[in-house]
Amino acid sequence: QFTTRVVSCRPAELRPEGGGEPVRGFHVVLEDTILFPEGGGQVRAGLGRAGAGLGRAGPGGSDAPCPQPDDRGLIGDVPVLRVTRRGPEALHFVPAALEPGAEVLLSLDWERRFDHMQQHSGQHLITAIAEQMFGFKTTSWELGRQRSVIELDTPSVTAEQVEALEKSVNEKIRDRVPVTVRELSAGDPEIETVKSRGLPDDHVGPVRVVDIKGIDSNMCCGTHVSNLSDLQVIKLLGVEKGKKNKTNLVFLAGNRVLKSIEQSHSTEKALTSLLKNGPGEHVEAVRRLQSSVKLLQKNNLNLLRDIAVLIARDFKSKPAPRQLFVLHRKEGDSEFMNIIANEIGTEETLLFLTVGDEKEAGLFLLAGPVEAVENLGPRVAELLGGKGAGKRGRFQGKAAKMSRRGEVQALLQEFVSHQKPEA
Repeated sequence: QFTTRVVSCRPAELRPEGGGEPVRGFHVVLEDTILFPEGGGQVRAGLGRAGAGLGRAGPGGSDAPCPQPDDRGLIGDVPVLRVTRRGPEALHFVPAALEPGAEVLLSLDWERRFDHMQQHSGQHLITAIAEQMFGFKTTSWELGRQRSVIELDTPSVTAEQVEALEKSVNEKIRDRVPVTVRELSAGDPEIETVKSRGLPDDHVGPVRVVDIKGIDSNMCCGTHVSNLSDLQVIKLLGVEKGKKNKTNLVFLAGNRVLKSIEQSHSTEKALTSLLKNGPGEHVEAVRRLQSSVKLLQKNNLNLLRDIAVLIARDFKSKPAPRQLFVLHRKEGDSEFMNIIANEIGTEETLLFLTVGDEKEAGLFLLAGPVEAVENLGPRVAELLGGKGAGKRGRFQGKAAKMSRRGEVQALLQEFVSHQKPEA
């Protein structure tokens, strides 16, 4: 918690992270803040300040500010929904207005902050050790909600290298290495010895440097632990192919590792109950189930094809040929409908076939004489609330309103009844 004063309060809008309509509220500027603003950047340095200097990815630098998400908290009893940076100021978005000049108690969401501290310090450590051990430079990184990703300037990283890197970073955690913060003036020659890609154009005030004793010294505005032991443990989840000649290293740090283990254990317990065997047999049991399902699907498809042929032959065996054939089946697919159309033939008969749940979405096929299908196809799709396309006497697509099949059938019946006998 931190006591400060409201400097200004102006109407503003907040666009939700998941999209949707903007939320109306206010941007509040405080005399000082302990809430970190999103997007990195520099906020006035000093006691209770959010930080100073540009946050870079680590050794080797980055072309973008540190991607640490913003903090959350309360101003009095008013929730802070977003904190952003505007030059040297931190803008606190709140849903209710606050009186300029009022003294307020600022409270920090510590669980969120500590998580970000663990991931950010973990990234600095992994980045430094990866360069020391293998010469892999970090070009950028992302602090995600579930996992974090470090982009390494190398086309590939072997499983052996990942294992060795994980072992080394966890040894440093067990060594209880201190993490300290220094503030240097903008003209201090020592800045040249600190790893960075330079300061942002709108930088003002001192430069903030984060040191992991004997391991790394790096310009950074982000929030960090004070000792590597606070990281608890780091788990490298593996690598993924990144941008051209880059490799993404995925990791978890601290409490995220514990949460991941808890989630994995819950999944393991559920699978044990469902599969009726121990964790060591889960993979083999799932493989057997997959093989069984594939065989059943194959048999089902063969039966469906046989049914389609029988339906078509039954229609053709009728003594008096009909100009319209309508069929709906809950179970089926596009191949099922096309087999029926092929077997019946579409030179003289107009076919309207649908598959799927009658109360939900499904598939449709209109087949028959080319001119008739070209004229009726778009109208059928419109009635079914779907989209479709076709050529050479077939128009098929998805239907959102299968319950309107009756209207389509009436339309087609009317069309057929107006055709000349010779047509």
